[in-house]
Amino acid sequence: MRQPKVGLLPFYLELYDRAMPEVRLRIDEFRSTISTELSRRGLDVIDVPVCRTKLEFARAVKTIENSGADAIVTLHLAYSPSLESEEALALTDLPIIVLDTTPSFDYGPETDPDLLMYNHGIHGVQDMCNLLIRNGKRFWIEVGHWQHSDVLDRVAASARSARMASAMRTVRVGRIGEPFAGMGDFLVDPTELGETIGVTVVTSDCRELARFLPGPDSPEVAAELERDHRLFAGEALGSEAHLRSIRAGLAVRRWLEEQNLSAFSMNFLAFDRASGIDVVPFLEASKAMTRGIGYAGEGDVLTAALGTAIASVYRDVTFTEMFCPDWQSNRIFVSHMGEVNLNLLAGKPILREMPFPWAEVENPVIAVGRLRGGKAVFVDLAPIADRSFSLIVSDVQVVDVQGPDRMEDSVHGWFTPPVPITDFLAAYSKAGGTHHAVLVYGDVAHEIIRFGEMMGWNVVRI
Repeated sequence: MRQPKVGLLPFYLELYDRAMPEVRLRIDEFRSTISTELSRRGLDVIDVPVCRTKLEFARAVKTIENSGADAIVTLHLAYSPSLESEEALALTDLPIIVLDTTPSFDYGPETDPDLLMYNHGIHGVQDMCNLLIRNGKRFWIEVGHWQHSDVLDRVAASARSARMASAMRTVRVGRIGEPFAGMGDFLVDPTELGETIGVTVVTSDCRELARFLPGPDSPEVAAELERDHRLFAGEALGSEAHLRSIRAGLAVRRWLEEQNLSAFSMNFLAFDRASGIDVVPFLEASKAMTRGIGYAGEGDVLTAALGTAIASVYRDVTFTEMFCPDWQSNRIFVSHMGEVNLNLLAGKPILREMPFPWAEVENPVIAVGRLRGGKAVFVDLAPIADRSFSLIVSDVQVVDVQGPDRMEDSVHGWFTPPVPITDFLAAYSKAGGTHHAVLVYGDVAHEIIRFGEMMGWNVVRI
């Protein structure tokens, strides 16, 4: 995980440098101040020289793009004619975040008239935004005084959204086996994913994975077992099933590293004893999500990629499914076969051997537990018509359970949506929501919505 990276693009007018060169000292100081303040908010800021002419804007934008920035943050230090920056901004693929602010907080009748030179950038913003719209360029604007409002915090939030978009467009996601036969909602052809989003899908089968399998007595297996004794509790620790799961998991991990994959999905029916991988590596899926690797079950590379994008900024992300409605208590039970971000469980994860009649493999161990209570966001990326996608976002409350919990041997939890579950479930399916999704903890719905906007998706908030 890296910091969101932005290029701070400062706007100015060449005429001012010719007619009033003495003004530039304070102008440059303000640019430096804003750069420092954005850095303090967790952004990696790429500084470029103050821009006045077409050539200067073109060079600066190219520098920002070549630096690997996630977005451009514009800052009008004074009026700047829009035709000077129009071409550079029209050609860039980077999201444009407009910071509309000035050095002075007050500008009333008693203000020194000389301060006009430092505080009139707002009509430069208006000039530029009009040209952005006429060029069909989307932008996100944050307005307020840099000291006496939260405008810089809002810019930083937009930069985090841009970081998710950058991650989404560059995800390399691995798929083990073919997608689960008959599941259509999450299914998108890998070529289409590449053309519409930028996702690269790398496929494998268990026979290929078997070449990464470490020996049962290898130091790598011993080290992983030692780590697991610190991470988990339960009688399955150190069992034969546990050792099988460790070896299969390390094979997956080696494959991810060799192929430079940042997400993966697997179809549990793709595994069999004859392939050399004799157990489904559910435990590694949980460990991978804990490390920030996106994951989804059943060959769903789309949701796995979504998990990676969100985890590029917020690590408390897990793959999940809505399983059962609790009509009486107005909450929804979420679960999956044996995969969960271990950091999101209430208490120490418990390892248990899971009977597995679904495929010709040995029993795996899985880490089980209940999702901890807290504010979270339920997110689904749904394919819709015409090679498009909808991002469905809803603030939810994951419920703390008091008293007996008979689901303790499974990966599970409950959440309460912001509307009655009857309305929530209806709205979710009307929006095309799939049966696979991700859950991310925190008050981050606004940033995820903006991420969807930056991707050009249809965004639905429930």
